[in-house]
Amino acid sequence: MEGIEGDGSGRGEGSSKRYSLKPSRVSNEDILICLDVDPQCLVEMKGATGHNGRPPTRLDSVKQAIILFVNAKLTINPQHRFAFATLSNTISWVRKDFTSDIDSTIAAMRSISASSSAGPPDLTFLFRLAAHEAKKSRVQGRIFRVILFYCRSSERPQHQWPVNQKVFTLDVMYLHDKPGPDNCPQEVYDTLVEALEHVSEYEGFILESGQGLARVLFRHVLILLSHPQQRCIQEYLDIPKSIAKKLPQVEPMATEDTAPIATQ
Repeated sequence: MEGIEGDGSGRGEGSSKRYSLKPSRVSNEDILICLDVDPQCLVEMKGATGHNGRPPTRLDSVKQAIILFVNAKLTINPQHRFAFATLSNTISWVRKDFTSDIDSTIAAMRSISASSSAGPPDLTFLFRLAAHEAKKSRVQGRIFRVILFYCRSSERPQHQWPVNQKVFTLDVMYLHDKPGPDNCPQEVYDTLVEALEHVSEYEGFILESGQGLARVLFRHVLILLSHPQQRCIQEYLDIPKSIAKKLPQVEPMATEDTAPIATQ
């Protein structure tokens, strides 16, 4: 890409100075999408009805959101590639070969089902897999990202990972129950934030929802379409905007009752 120059006209004393944007290139992505298949993924969502007449589960909605995400990402750039894994107590491959084929994504989603688990999950093996694959991606001039869909409200994931090894970026979509005697979603969320900051090469995003609404999940997943090399810090992220923020401020029209009275 070429640098861009301008004369900065109308900018005061420094208007005669020229500016330039340094050349930069956005890399193609290899994205490993990991789905939590703990039985809590079978909690039913609200505000929608599945093909069987019942509300879709978290797992059903996550699968739909992933297909939407992959299709949109490939529309933006058909050179991105995807692989899939599941999280129970540890990690299992679903599709190990990275591909840009949407039909492969659909087939992978159909093959995933809930699985029993015992105790908190260990993310260490996921990070090892990601680091191993990231090295291969980097040789090809690509960057590596992991997107984790996590749905446990009372089990904080564990990991052991060196703080100075950041070769991939981690995004997290966290679906959880409301806080209660048996749940600690805030503590789980804090643990996921710590893991994200610990391993991410670029700015990683963590998004969460305890509302159980599929449309909220889809909206959050679309935010993850943003390329890690083009992101702002998440705390500066202001999308999607609420309708109230989008509406322009309308000045009240002057009427006979409100019009100012001229005095001499």
